[in-house]
Amino acid sequence: MRIPLKDGLFTTPDDPQAARLLGGRCAACGRFNFPAQMICPYCSGDGCETIPLSPRGVIEVCTTVINRPPGYEGSVPFGFGVVELPEGIRIITRITDPGQARPGQTVRLIIEPLCTNADGHEVMTYAFAAIDV
Repeated sequence: MRIPLKDGLFTTPDDPQAARLLGGRCAACGRFNFPAQMICPYCSGDGCETIPLSPRGVIEVCTTVINRPPGYEGSVPFGFGVVELPEGIRIITRITDPGQARPGQTVRLIIEPLCTNADGHEVMTYAFAAIDV
């Protein structure tokens, strides 16, 4: 059985091709937030709508992590960086194939296994992978 790293981060771990990150859109100011929140972090408006975000973006910055951070159960090395989505929101994320990642590169959302939990469930997380445009 596949389970998400955290409920509400993305639409479904069972269909990785159709998955989308879930963000919030504020009815008052129109800005997006991630992960989705009911109260806008920008204007404090209440009642943000949860919406699927674009599956493509552009790498703003990236690096390769070679030492396992505290609490991280996934493999190392892994790419880590910031991806800007067309909605104007920047997502802090894992990036696949860190040796090939570079700022300005177009990427797409992927849902991938992170680890297996104590109950034997495959824990799924999101990351971004480079695509040819």
